[in-house]
Amino acid sequence: MKLNHSPTSPYVRKVLVSALELGLDGRIEKVDSNPWDEADALPATNPLGKVPALTTDDGQVLFDSLVICDYLDGLQPETSLIPREAAARTAVLRLHAAADGILDAAVLRLIERARRPEGYRWPEWDARQKAKIDRALDLLDSEAEAPAGPLTLAPITLAPITLGCALGYLDFRFPEEDWRAGRPKLAAWYRDFAGRPSMRDTAPPEA
Repeated sequence: MKLNHSPTSPYVRKVLVSALELGLDGRIEKVDSNPWDEADALPATNPLGKVPALTTDDGQVLFDSLVICDYLDGLQPETSLIPREAAARTAVLRLHAAADGILDAAVLRLIERARRPEGYRWPEWDARQKAKIDRALDLLDSEAEAPAGPLTLAPITLAPITLGCALGYLDFRFPEEDWRAGRPKLAAWYRDFAGRPSMRDTAPPEA
């Protein structure tokens, strides 16, 4: 399998952490891609021009990190990052959506700050995205210590993987904003999760 890859993308990191947790990382060849480079060959693989994109062994191209993680999950029947049972599946995907929403809002903020010309930046838009992140963080803090909840790490699921990548991305791109303030349960949860080998091995190069 080949994975169109950028080392600073949190969505790529979600796929790589999932592959490591599933023991599938050795089957994936990483293809360096730059979605912002007009000359990059990425759009020939993924018409949306985004990473990650996974080309399977039979030549099928998958895009969107959730779709890729779901596919990888199906290759390893002994482990299940996305539960098969309906109630557990819904619980995991619900918190995955909250964590993925943090990523979406954070990436939009980064684009607003780093890619949009200064005269066209919209402070109210940035503030709106930050408010989304703060509300989702409050929700996840309230569930971080739920006994046997979807953020537990044994067995690990896609919800904590996505949340860990989201919190790591906030540290990476917005180090001046202390998301831990007022969220002690989430901060403690992340200390434990960030120590996993899969997280250490996929940290962005500048982190």
